[in-house]
Amino acid sequence: MGCNYKCLIILTSLAILAAGVACVPNYAEALSKCIQFFEGQRSGKLPSSQRMTWRKDSALKDGSDIGMDLVGGYYDAGDNVKFNFPMAFTTTMLAWSVLEFGQYMGQDLPNAIEAIKWGTDYLLKATSIPGTVAAVVGDPIKDHNCWERPEDMDTPRTSYVVNQTHPGSDVAAEIAAALAASSLVFRNRDDRYSNLLRGRAYKVFQFADKYTGPYNASVGAGACPFYCGYNGYKAGMRTSVTNTVVLSADKFVCLILPESPTKFFTYSPGGLLFVPGSSNIQHVTSYSFLLLVYARYLEAARRVVHCGRNVVATPSRLIDVARGQVNYMLGSNPLHMSYMVGYSSKYPKRIHHRASTLPSIDRHPQKFGCLDGKQYFNSRKPDLNLLVGALVGGPDANDQFLDTRLNVSQSEPATYIDAPFVGVLAYFKGHAS
Repeated sequence: MGCNYKCLIILTSLAILAAGVACVPNYAEALSKCIQFFEGQRSGKLPSSQRMTWRKDSALKDGSDIGMDLVGGYYDAGDNVKFNFPMAFTTTMLAWSVLEFGQYMGQDLPNAIEAIKWGTDYLLKATSIPGTVAAVVGDPIKDHNCWERPEDMDTPRTSYVVNQTHPGSDVAAEIAAALAASSLVFRNRDDRYSNLLRGRAYKVFQFADKYTGPYNASVGAGACPFYCGYNGYKAGMRTSVTNTVVLSADKFVCLILPESPTKFFTYSPGGLLFVPGSSNIQHVTSYSFLLLVYARYLEAARRVVHCGRNVVATPSRLIDVARGQVNYMLGSNPLHMSYMVGYSSKYPKRIHHRASTLPSIDRHPQKFGCLDGKQYFNSRKPDLNLLVGALVGGPDANDQFLDTRLNVSQSEPATYIDAPFVGVLAYFKGHAS
């Protein structure tokens, strides 16, 4: 055997080994960055512990138009509006992630808890007046017509509320869920705060249960077409649902499992679960979270799910499906691209996110007006500020991704995309092998 042939074998072996290592994501790194992302979405007075220092204080007078203090909370996505429905869902999922998988978070746990408290502190403000729940802060239409930093925004900060005569049981119930779940996180950590959250959750749920109706009917353009509510507010009210939930969960598992004869969801050629519509990865992170939670339940109950035609969904199979989705999002896909900003060397560089696109105040102290940022929006240059940990909407049904700010459905990040992913990454950090 000649030297050249031996060298070829060695190099080939090393390449295969390197490829194999590269296919195993660093779940711990991804988890840290996923949690850090929420700091980039903060509204209000930022703390000294802020790690994304290119972000500054913003929206310090929110709620003043109706005599409420609504400063704080999170901007939901790439705009500067605070939609409390998705913010409550985000907080709920962060809390559930800590409750379910916090044991695997290690040094990231304090940051995850801080992210929850940033949400609950605001939601307490949003429910501080009995019989009233703040639903949206900011004029969505006018905000979306501008491209300016949250620190500069001069669009109306209109506060939209629901109350007894203009109900919004969907947004109120989701806020109640966020407060209740978070109260469990703070139990034995800060009992006084935990009791405050639990008590407020009870009162807000009573309001949601008594005054029913979708919140978009009450706040109009403040909700639709962005985050509409329809009949979901009726679900679960005064109903015994335990057995129904188990049956529905079993059916749901079979709808997702790729080999199931009753499979409903489709998968891209590269293996990503795909739901038609905008921002597909929001579904992938949530479904992956649910698969892991249900796998734990099945394991504890010593159950499996029979999907028909000898297809059995075991706990390990559900975990494998979730792992495949996570690995895809972190780079094991046809484009070899991570869909988390700042993770790996190849990730979205032109995300649909105002604060990321425009120069920070440190670089450009002068104010940007409503349309002053359009030149940065239209530019092909990479974002000036790194929104670490942001998950974008992701590729299309054929695994293709267009890295441009114009491509909102694929390139916009959102808190409700990342929130379920916190728990998912924590689980795989603890079960990396």
